[in-house]
Amino acid sequence: MTSTKEQAAISRLMGFLQEWDNGSKAARSHILDNFIKMNQGKTGPELELEFSQGASLFLARLTAWLRLTYMYGVCLGQLLKSIGIFLSAASSHRYLIEFLEVGGVLTLLEILGLKQLKEEDKKESVKLLQLVANAGRKYKELICESYGVRSIAEFLANSKSEETQEQVQILLDSLGHGNPKYQNQVYKGLIALLPCTSPKAQQLSLQTLRTLQAILGAAHPSIVPAVLGVLRSVHLEVQHEAIDLIKDLMAYEVRPALLKGLVELLTPPGQEAAKMKVKALEDSVTLHLTEPLPVHIQQAAAAKTIGVLAKDSTELAKDMIQLGVVHGLMCAMGNQDHTTCQRQASVTLEHFVRTFPIVEEHVRKATGETLFHLFMPSPLAH
Repeated sequence: MTSTKEQAAISRLMGFLQEWDNGSKAARSHILDNFIKMNQGKTGPELELEFSQGASLFLARLTAWLRLTYMYGVCLGQLLKSIGIFLSAASSHRYLIEFLEVGGVLTLLEILGLKQLKEEDKKESVKLLQLVANAGRKYKELICESYGVRSIAEFLANSKSEETQEQVQILLDSLGHGNPKYQNQVYKGLIALLPCTSPKAQQLSLQTLRTLQAILGAAHPSIVPAVLGVLRSVHLEVQHEAIDLIKDLMAYEVRPALLKGLVELLTPPGQEAAKMKVKALEDSVTLHLTEPLPVHIQQAAAAKTIGVLAKDSTELAKDMIQLGVVHGLMCAMGNQDHTTCQRQASVTLEHFVRTFPIVEEHVRKATGETLFHLFMPSPLAH
């Protein structure tokens, strides 16, 4: 037989659940606010005590209402935060199982793709997915099996909030660790993100690729055109991350293709540059003609990257000489439409001239003595 105290507790719980079941949207919103305020950070046993060993009954109601209303955004942020209290509670693994058994992961992933929902609510959905992923390998696999990588990556590319994008990066990073069955899928998903139009998404993807690259121990060939394409970005923080990733990739089998690609970027096809100039003229109402063309930004970034690699390794510098880097740098120095390109190419070429006598001889011959001395003042003049 139950004691009077236990009967009173059960009666309180039934009254609370009845209030929820019969409550209007406003009443339920009030209940959720109170629940969040009173139970943040509680452990599983503490929640059970609060609900007279019937916390799962309330969680079941929350998940049922979520599945019925998430498309309309009804109290969505409050619902997700409330479910988060259950999923993040210490010693509460069964709450996670209960949530997953009713299709919780699919619901969270669908929330990310619905245009009508608020960014803030989607961020809460990402935080719940983090909790699921952090529960262990089989839960990471469940997210990936639910086409999660694609949904999460698309959301990162389309999100307008940098704070939310940083939460998505944490989730992708978690999915890439301790998940051998699907880490390649995460890796390719990040590569696919690099051409997106969000500079923050590009920056975060490049950072995550660097950590994942070290875990994988092999580079996929598709990373070469993707990372070289990012060098067109006008955002220096994106270029910086791309250069760091390229440095890391020198240790992998894609090294020859990357070096070849970098050298080729120094002499962009004249046709492409001409086409872009025509487009710039056509768009002159909205575009300042003084702005550099993406192909020239990429050319300057390639010259800078080559300089970084050459200073890091004489062996890499020799490989690039074999690929015709000296000719390419001289072409880039002649780009009268982009002074940054001229400067980066000049600094890099100077390093090659000072390091390799054969390059000095070649450049001296190509430019003539007068021009060469203007380009390469004696060390005493520095």
